[in-house]
Amino acid sequence: MEWQTDWNLRARMGVTMFLLFALYLVFVGVLTLYFDNLLFAALLLGAFSLVQFFFSGKLALRSMGAKTVSEDEYPKLHAQVSRLSQQADLPKPTVAVAESRTPNAFATGRSQKSGVVCVTTALLETLDDDELEGVLAHELAHIKNRDVAVMTIASFLSTIAFLIVRWGWLFGGRDRNQAPLFVAILVSLLVWVISFLLIRALSRYREFAADRGAAAITGNPSALASALMKISGRMDKVPQEDLREQAEMNAFFIIPISKGFIGKLARTHPPTEKRIEELRKLERQAET
Repeated sequence: MEWQTDWNLRARMGVTMFLLFALYLVFVGVLTLYFDNLLFAALLLGAFSLVQFFFSGKLALRSMGAKTVSEDEYPKLHAQVSRLSQQADLPKPTVAVAESRTPNAFATGRSQKSGVVCVTTALLETLDDDELEGVLAHELAHIKNRDVAVMTIASFLSTIAFLIVRWGWLFGGRDRNQAPLFVAILVSLLVWVISFLLIRALSRYREFAADRGAAAITGNPSALASALMKISGRMDKVPQEDLREQAEMNAFFIIPISKGFIGKLARTHPPTEKRIEELRKLERQAET
């Protein structure tokens, strides 16, 4: 299949990013009225975000207890990643495996050259070859679309807003005038809530884009659809303690963890049924 652009999906992503940009402009404008040392705080948080950005791959692997694996350890997995990377016109990413009872996968890395694809042992045991290639292609599409960089940039000022809400008095002016400080914290709270919802919407749109990318890479949309059905079915059988241990990686997984309060608070992924429906449409288009 050709890597075709879904202009409707791209338009929705564009509108979402425009709304985020407009929201952040208002946010910065309001803060400059109330905070004397806003520049210092922004530089400090910017430095922190850069560190997180450059080391995001290692941090993600460590949080999952994953380790990079060699071709000698997982020859078949490496061969699949190599072939799919060539089909996606990407450098071969680092391959990692996490010991987990949850069948899932994620990709990270700040650029196409520093990409990392990680799968869990349960995923390797659950899927057949075609389904696994569909999942791997989905993760490669995330790398090709530079989704880690996009989401990091999109959430930067949202993170600042959250920190101001939590520790606003640390960034206040010298006179500690409580009235304007309260206004700034209230504005930050509104910005954080709205941006939280917009960023989740952007994440869902990029999941759809990665599904389309996987279909283009493999030429087999039904394989990813089958994998999504199989993984989501297995997720219901995973013990609750395993889900809680991995909840912080929810935004990275191909299938989000929807158990418990945190998983239901805000979706980072579209409903699995909707993703499968879109993949079926791509399959019908390819057939005609």
